[in-house]
Order: sequence, then C-alpha cells, then structure tokens
Amino acid sequence: MAQWTSAVGAAQLARQLQAQQRPAGPGSRRQPAYRALADGIRLLVLEGRVAVASRLPAERELAVALAVSRTTVAAAYEALRAEGFLESRRGAGSWTAVPAGNPLPARGLEPLPPEALGSMIDLGCASLPAPEPWLTRAVQGALEELPPYAHTHGDYPAGLPALRQMIADRYTADGIPTMPEQIMVTTGAMGAIDAICHLFAGRGERIAVESPSYANILQLMREAGARLVPVAMEEGLGGWDLNRWRQVLRDAAPRLGYVVADFHNPTGALADEDRRRALVDAARSAGTVLVVDETMRELHLDEDVAMPRPVCAFDPAGSTVLTVGSASKAFWAGMRIGWVRAAPDVIRSLVAARAYADMGTPVLEQLAVNWLMRTGGWAEAVRLRREQARENRDALVAAVRRELPEWEFSVPRGGLTLWVRTGGLSGSRLAVAGEGVGVRVPSGPRFGVDGAFEGYVRLPFTVGGPVAEEAAQRLAQAARLVGAGAGAGMEAPRTFVA
Repeated sequence: MAQWTSAVGAAQLARQLQAQQRPAGPGSRRQPAYRALADGIRLLVLEGRVAVASRLPAERELAVALAVSRTTVAAAYEALRAEGFLESRRGAGSWTAVPAGNPLPARGLEPLPPEALGSMIDLGCASLPAPEPWLTRAVQGALEELPPYAHTHGDYPAGLPALRQMIADRYTADGIPTMPEQIMVTTGAMGAIDAICHLFAGRGERIAVESPSYANILQLMREAGARLVPVAMEEGLGGWDLNRWRQVLRDAAPRLGYVVADFHNPTGALADEDRRRALVDAARSAGTVLVVDETMRELHLDEDVAMPRPVCAFDPAGSTVLTVGSASKAFWAGMRIGWVRAAPDVIRSLVAARAYADMGTPVLEQLAVNWLMRTGGWAEAVRLRREQARENRDALVAAVRRELPEWEFSVPRGGLTLWVRTGGLSGSRLAVAGEGVGVRVPSGPRFGVDGAFEGYVRLPFTVGGPVAEEAAQRLAQAARLVGAGAGAGMEAPRTFVA
C-alpha cells in the first residue's frame, strides 16, 4: 500500500521551487542542476511548504514543468532518497519524508514553573496573566451563586444549564441561531477536541490538519492514534490554500479536519468569508467533519479589523462544522472552561461518551464564566486583554526587527503569536541555545508534522516593554551561537539553476 497521503502536481511544485530562488551572490559557485533541485525540494519539505508524505510528480512530468532534462530530476530524486527526504516504491511512485533522527524537541510549550521566571524569559507559552480585577470579581460572583448548586450532586456532563444557555445566546446574537441543546461545556478547548477525536476518529483514522498548526492539538491527536494529513498554508498571512484542501479532502478522505480560522496559531492568519464558505462546502461534499477552533476569535488587536462571520455560519445546523471555544485565550489560561457547538445529536453523543473519561467541568468555574458573560465583565476583560496583547505585539515586533533584521515575518492583526522564519538557522538549535542564554522559545517542528518547519520559531505576545527588548537581545545571542556552530544552522536556500 502506498505511504503517501496527498500529492503535489508538477506545475505547483515548479512554482514553489521558482518562488524560493535567490539571486546568486558575486563570486558564488554554480551548483550542479540536480543538486540545486534536490536542495530546493528538501527546503520545501523542511519548511512545510510541501507536506511530509506528499507524492511527488513523476520524473518526466517535473522535467517538463521545470524545462530541464529527465536525468536532472532523476538524479535529484536519487539524492533525496539517499538523504532520507524521499521514499519510493515501484508502482506507487515517490513521496516526501523526513530522515530518522531529525530534531523534534519536546520542550518549549509547557508552562515554565513560576520559580524559574526570575532567570528565564518564557516565550514558550502563549498565555497572559489574568485581566484583573475581573478574575477576582468573577470568582466572588460565582461564590455568591454557588449555594443552590451545592445542594445537588454537582455533576453536569453537558455543562450548567445557565452557561449552556448563555453561550447559545452569544451565537444567536452573532447571527447564528443556537439552542442550548447544541452546546456542551468542557474542560478547556483541549477537553473539547479530545472528546471529538475519540467520538469521530478512532485509532488509525485520518485527520487533516493545517501545516503548521497548534502543537498541543497535534500531539493530542497523535496520542489518540490518528494519522495526521498536513495541508500546507499559504505564505505569510494568506491563510488556507483551498486547492490543497480540496485535493486532500478528495484523495485522503479524512474523517476530521482541524482548522483555526481566526488568527491562526501559530501564523496569525485570518480566513476571509469566501474561504470559510468554500472549505465548509468542500468538507460537506467529502463527508469530512470540520473541527473549527475559535479560541482566538475575540483577540482582534487592531481597531479596524473587520471580522468575518464564524465558520459555523455556513453550517448553522452543526452537522459538518463542530465549533470549539474557550475562556483560556480570551480571558485567562487558568480558567479551564471550553465548549463545543454542534448539532443536538452530536452533543448527545459527546455527552454520553464523556461519562467514561470526564464526568464534567468544575461548577465554580462555570459559574464564574457565566457571571462574566451575564454582567458585561467578559467584554471588559477581553478589551483589557486586547490592549495588553497589542502593546506586547508592537514592542516585540520592533525589538526583533532591530536585533534580528534577517528574520522574516508578517505582523498579524490579531491573536497571540508571531511566526518567524529564522534566516536559515535551525529552530531546534535556537531553542536549545536560547535556554542557555535565558530565553525559552519553541521551535518550528513542534507545529508541523514529521519534522517540517525546521527554519522557524514561534514568538508569543506575552512580554512587552523592556522585557521584550531583553528577549530579542537574548534571541540574537542564541542566533549568533547557532550560526557560529559547525553545521549548527540549517542551510539557506540555494539558487536553483536549470
């Protein structure tokens, strides 16, 4: 059986190779054409522009698209096979791979212990401190409303009725009529997606994911036994590549698709309404259920951002689109309240399955979130969160541009993360060197499938002012250490010479 899960066409691959070309510097040595082609494909795989386990075009097809000889393509493919970046089987073709032992560091996203914060700048966890005084007020309000619930068993597998109604009313006010029967309250967004994966995607099922995507969700799906099918994002803040999504949905027939439409983590991209509608239509046609992560939706940082309608607006019944929301990003990571919006029969199935893993979500925290949403405290707290994240973003962007001018990124208009190309340096080695100089940063491979995005790091908007300045200076120090190490840096793109 073929090991590839998607395919890249000859014309598409030729365009990507041509787009990455750089002018050769004065006095630079001309490479053999096959070597430049092999290096170009290898870099596309490492950066996630071509997904791992993608079937490459036949040698003759790619030769025609690039206007080179078939011998050149055959030699490039053979070089990639020798390096572990390509696998082949007679009758099945050739597909991309990543060599065994390619660095996939496990560090960088777990919260840093509070006692270590004095000596280490933590850029691993994209979470901000609580927006006081609203956390304290919410907990006090919840305590006042707790006594009637204390006289019950306290188990509400679908969530407190009052909070389910409140969340449903918020969707209705957003133009998407929703009943409380379409809402299940969960223990954070991770709890919601874990429940969905166990219900819809058993061990061995395919799940299509954006490439890059949110690292913790990718790991959750791996541990559930899913087969992840990466779908490359467009460059910068372009967002979804609908042609690639249609191809993957058609060829791989994934049971689920996981997407972040609103200020994507890690790139910050915001999908427009046309793409939302088109992706829902494609998923419906393919029989794929879309899991849409809305945890960043309220974090639009620029005042003039025109927010598109939620993805579920194009599937209001909730049969194709399962929407996941959370208080953790918009309010505080310590408030472990999430929710799922779906069709009533899906909610009933999720609730029934939950009894064997997670009896319910803490009542006091549900009451606190309900109090915030009912009193207007939620809107005020989110406004404070936006102001803080915007200030941090602007400070971090200015500091990185000054200290690391060779690093490339597009500034997102919302969310909590900056996706940075590191000028040809290895993100994994930057993460290791960073910890040595007092800055903790997650490397790009954490956000890809099978080792992609080695040339990237993710920087969150969690520090500002002098701390952002210091963080950029320490990152620059780490970059110098990596750049000076023999073989430590990932090679920069070489010019492809036909």
